Parts: sequence; C-alpha cells; structure tokens
Amino acid sequence: MADLTIYGREGGLFRALRAGAAREWEAYCWHPFVQGVADGSLPLPAFRRYLVQDYLFLVQFARAQALAVVKAESLDAMRAKAKVVDAIIGETKLHLVYCAEWGLDEAAVLAEPEAPETVGYTRWVMDQGFRGDILDLEVALAPCTVGYGEIARRIEAHPGRNRTDNRYEGWIATYAGADYQAVAAGAADRLDRLGETHGGAARLPSLTRLFAEASRLEADFWQMGLNAARNPA
Repeated sequence: MADLTIYGREGGLFRALRAGAAREWEAYCWHPFVQGVADGSLPLPAFRRYLVQDYLFLVQFARAQALAVVKAESLDAMRAKAKVVDAIIGETKLHLVYCAEWGLDEAAVLAEPEAPETVGYTRWVMDQGFRGDILDLEVALAPCTVGYGEIARRIEAHPGRNRTDNRYEGWIATYAGADYQAVAAGAADRLDRLGETHGGAARLPSLTRLFAEASRLEADFWQMGLNAARNPA
C-alpha cells in the first residue's frame, strides 16, 4: 500500500485532522463509488450523475475559494487564492468537454438542477467561511482538494486496480498525475502553516469536527452517484 500520509508533515495540522476524523475520512476516501472506479465496475449511470453534479459543484467551489480571497491573511495569500479561483473557473470549461466525451452535451449539463447533496455540501462550506476565519474555511475546503489526491493514490495502490479495460482510467490519471498531486500537497501544507499562525492546536477539537463533516458530505456526494444507478429516474 502506498504511503497515504504523504500529505502534510508529521505533527502538522493536516495529519492531526486526518487522524481525528479517521472514520469519516475512510468512509469518504474508500467509498464503494471509489472502489467501483478502481476496478472499473462502477455503473455508468452513477458516473454520469456524478459528472453532471461535479460541474455544478465546481461552480460553487469557485465561489468558496473566492471567499478565501476575502478571508486571506495576507496579500500573498490573496494572490495565491485568486489564482486558484481562476484555475477552477477554467476547469469548468474542461469539465464540459469531458462530459461531452460521456455523451453529456453542454446544454443538458447546464440545465440540470443541483442535487440536494450538492446544495448541502457547497452551502455548508460557504457558511463555515462566513462564520469563521480563513483557517475554518480552508479546513472545510481541504477534504475535497486533498482527498481526491489521496483517493487517486489509493486506487493506484489497490490490488484490484483494473488497468486494462477500465473506462475510468482518464479520471484516475488526472488525480494521480503529478500536477494534481502537487495541488493536494500544497493544500495540506497550507493547512499546516495556518495551523501554526491561527492557533490550530488550541482549536483542534472544533477544526476536527469541521473536517469530519466535510468528509461526510463528500461521502454523501459519492452516494448520490450510486443512488442514481440503483434508482434510475
């Protein structure tokens, strides 16, 4: 099994949060949806449902990252978060191209309403940002950013990994690739730095609850996809 503690540093905030929310983190990072991606058995309707909602999620995720510009602790941090917002907005266009490869045209994607799981997760993140400081917001965002990196590493290390005829190979490669792995590592490192400057040790219980809830909401997002396959409209 790959070293899944690669993100963050020993004694840093990210690893403390990951350990404190281990049950929720595991349920998210190795959800049956993820296992189905790893071995290629995930039903296509589940992935299509996920793809559409993930586009709608990205739109709201960009808003949350824009809030992080407002909450940022320094001008340098503002510049860095502004680049993140720009990258996510650019990713929405690429996401529509990817959806088209799965037979989902742009008009259909844009017309799709947000699922309750999408609304619940994204608005919860925004609420944490409005109520708290930059550390609260970054902790709420981290399970998405760092989690996808770890999920890809888990898939790559899984004994049942299907590399020959797996229709989800492109998705796996995106998050297992060096570019995204650098993004995930950077997000964990940012949490470690903010933990030092914003009283992370003293706030660990409340921050762990935030991290656990975000992980639970991520797992609900996967389950939404599975439910679409089990209960087609």
